[in-house]
This record gives sequence, structure tokens and C-alpha cells, in this order.
Amino acid sequence: MAISDAVIDLLVQKEINTVFGIPGTQTLPLNKAIEATDELRHIMARHETAVSHQAWGYTQTSDRMATTLVVPGPGDMNAMNGLKNALNDNAPLLHLSIETDPEIRGGDGIHETPHDTYDNVVKENILVETPESTIAAVAEAIDIAQTPPQGPVRVGIPRSFLGTDEEKAAAIGSWDCERTPSLPTAAVKELTALLANSTSPAIIAGGGVRIADASQELRTVAETLSAPVFVTTKGKGVFPEDHPLFAGVLWGGASAAVRDELAASDATFAIGSDLDAVATNKWEFDLPNLLHVTLDRDDIGGSRNGYDPQFSLIADAKAVLEYLNEALDNDTARGETRAETVRTAEAAAVEPLRTVDEPPLNSVAALNVVREAVPRETIITADAGGSRLWTVVTFDVYDSHSYVNPGSWASMGTGLPAAIGAKVANPDRPVVSLIGDGGLMMCLHELHTAVAEGVDVVTVVFNNGDYAIISDGATSEFGIRSQAYGWEKAPIDFTTVATGLGMESFSARTREEISSAISTALSRDKPTLVEITTDPLEPQTAEWMRDH
Repeated sequence: MAISDAVIDLLVQKEINTVFGIPGTQTLPLNKAIEATDELRHIMARHETAVSHQAWGYTQTSDRMATTLVVPGPGDMNAMNGLKNALNDNAPLLHLSIETDPEIRGGDGIHETPHDTYDNVVKENILVETPESTIAAVAEAIDIAQTPPQGPVRVGIPRSFLGTDEEKAAAIGSWDCERTPSLPTAAVKELTALLANSTSPAIIAGGGVRIADASQELRTVAETLSAPVFVTTKGKGVFPEDHPLFAGVLWGGASAAVRDELAASDATFAIGSDLDAVATNKWEFDLPNLLHVTLDRDDIGGSRNGYDPQFSLIADAKAVLEYLNEALDNDTARGETRAETVRTAEAAAVEPLRTVDEPPLNSVAALNVVREAVPRETIITADAGGSRLWTVVTFDVYDSHSYVNPGSWASMGTGLPAAIGAKVANPDRPVVSLIGDGGLMMCLHELHTAVAEGVDVVTVVFNNGDYAIISDGATSEFGIRSQAYGWEKAPIDFTTVATGLGMESFSARTREEISSAISTALSRDKPTLVEITTDPLEPQTAEWMRDH
């Protein structure tokens, strides 16, 4: 057996069943091994940037990791965008790349790139130095990726090693790693006392709650404390948004109502979040008596976090919440009233936009129709851009694996690839990608991947013919002409493009047309595109929410 076959066998043993990639001359030994097994599915993308975003969408909506496989140099560098996204979002991926063979390394071989090029976009970057160490390196990488705090791990394997006899590979037993640090008893008792003694606590829940699969534990703690719950953009979904204690989303453009309620709390319990500069608008929000629980020690204070917490703990979100559920008694804080105050204020702020009926609709009105048209269990993937920010504020989500959006990396062109990965991970759930026309143009090729691979995602593109969020800022801040970065003179008909790629599509301008098109698309069980014409001059989210 060749080492290439042994690598794929190891993936199967580790219960990894999906590889996202694009084959190239260098990867063919591994591609051959994949083709020889029925236990792995290979999803062939159309661009390497989409490969890592597909795997990211897969992990964000499941409790499993995926593998990516690309050629060296251009393939690796294209995939770096998604790897950095996965690193920021703590998504466990195994990224396999083919390295330049040792004997020609430094001689400018085809696609040769210095190995350390990738150091800053992955949790760890492993270079396989000998054929004998290949299997051990891949096994180690899988476990490093899944060890909290999770993240993508790159393994560079020289092509010549893949054809080597597997008997030369060093044997390796089970990798023994500490999945989560144990809870320090004195510290969690102190946290319990601080929360129990607060009279108006607030909770901020981040993506770490989703990664830890601790949504139910969070809900119980919130109900015990009767504390309003705010979620970060990466935490969106970890607390059901129709729960009486749900108070809103903490993000850079958060409304005055969100800011005021947090500032009025006498204890802010932040769990599973790094409270980064994006979520807190460079740490401008007042978070009184911050009690901060996170898994990454570098996220406590310092240059990566502008807060000086009253209490901090490096621990797994689920373990901490389980402890609190055992230790806390029911409180009498008026959390539901406080949460309702925020929700009512935010609903009133967006009401003038939500109720618009005249086409072209704004994003808020269109999203409202989409939310009503899709089943509760639908997985939503949102791209970066103006429509995504309105999604954060106005599109309700109800469970932790139902919403995917880029975090602080905020790369455009992620929504469609992420939807493909999410659907592969969740074949029995409807998956809808919400994406702007600018974002879709950055991953348009993946419509063809969905068709070719039979991945029945619904792509909803909000077409306003503009990089509207950029054009708006260019005008308001720099006096540049209105819609300077739009393409009004060269309009794009996405339904025509989709048809040419083998995908059925629908266009919609009115509420009734949107509702009908979404319902029809979901009933088809085939990849489908719905193009919604929206207003390029609609208000931008941050400015609107801060001013209303």
C-alpha cells in the first residue's frame, strides 16, 4: 500500500468523510486513493478559495471536521483566504497541500512557495520531512485541529512521498491530547458568587458556545439568572431569538438600546467570545464588571482585547455553564422586561424599512419575506457586505447550527461556498445562501459546483447593482459621486448566468414574487437561484441603527 492510500485510510479511521478540493498534477496520488474508497466524498470546487470556505461552512453547521486538498503555490495561496477565516472562527480543518520535493526545494520548482508563507493563517503549519513521518504528521494535525481552541492545520506533503510504500511509515498510536482544560474549583466558585450577587446581570454569548455545543446549558443559566442574552455575530443562533430573554446582537453598529442595556447591567458575563475589535467597535461599549470566560489565553486583556475584566477564566464554555447550572439558584432579576425593552426599540427602529412595499425593496423588507418563507430549521449562510449586516440585526435564528457568517475576517464570496459545505454536512436540512451581487461575483463559479455535485442549495442573491456599502461610505465620508462603485451601465442578469450553468432560477421584485420564488425553490430539491432586485440607495445598517 502506498502512503497516499494510508493517508486516506487514516481520514476514514478518524471519521472524516468529506474532502473539498480541486485536483491537480501534484494531488493525483491522493485523488486516486479517494476514488478507491466509498467512505469519503470528494467535492470538486471551481476555485481554491471556495474549497476552504466550503469546509468552513461544513464545520460551522456540524460537529465534524472536513479536509481540504489543493496543489501547492497558487492553490495554497488561494485557499489562504478561507484558512484565515477558519482560524479567526476556530473552525477545525485539515488542510492537505503538496509540497515541493526536498531535493529541489529552493530551486524554484513549479508552484514552489516557502513553507512558512502559511504560518499566520493556520493554527499550526506542519511540513512533512520524511516519508516515514507522513502518517504520524497527518494524525497529529487532525488532533491539533480539534484540540481547543480549535482551528485549521496545514500539512505539506512532498509528492514523491505519496508513492512510497506505506510499510516505511512510522507507526503511531492514539494521540493523547487534553480536549478541554479542567475547571479550577476556586475560580468557578468565585464566578458563581459574582453572578449570584449581581442584581441586573447581562450575558454575552459568542461562537465558543456553539463550538462547545452548549446552547442548552446557556439557556438554563440565562433562565436561572433571569438575565438578558446578547449574542455576538459569531454567536448568532446559540440562543433562540424568539426566547423572552433574547436581547439582541452585539456588533460594531449595535443600536443605542443594546449599548444602554449593557451599560446598565451590574455584571457582564461574556462567555465563548474573544470580544474582539469588530464585535465591540474597538472596545467602545461599556461592559460593567466584566466576567470573561474564553478558551484562548491571548483573548484576555492586552492588545487583542481592550477590556480589563473584573474576573477572567480560561475554560470550555460547556463545562463552565454546566457548573453554573448546578451551583446557581433562581434569581429575581427582571431579565425578560429588560430584553423586551431592547427588542421593542430595535423593532421600532427598523419598522419603516421592514414595511416598505414598493419595489425595489430594501434588504430589511426582502429579508423579512425570506424569513417568513423558509422553514424554521433552515440553515442560513450569509455573505459579507451590506445585506449580511441587515441579516445580523433583523433575520431571526433559532439554533446554533442554523446560521453561518464570517466573523472578524469578513471576506466576501463566502456565502455560497459555505452553503455547499453546510448542505453536504446536513443533507436532510434545507440550506439557503443569502448573498449580495458583489459577493456572488466573487464566487459565481460555485453555482456550477452545486449543479455538478448535486448539492441542492438555494442561492438568494440581493442584486442592487453596486458595492453599495462602499459607495455609500465614499459619498458620505469623501464626497465621491453617488453610486461611484456600482455597475448600473452594465447590469448583471443572474438568472441568465445561472441558466447557462445548468441551474434553474427565478427573479423577484415584489413581496409576493419573493415568497413564491423561495417556496418553489425549496420544493425542488435541486440547486436553485432566486434573484431579488433591491434598492442600491437603502440605508446602511450601522448608521441607521445608531441614529434610530
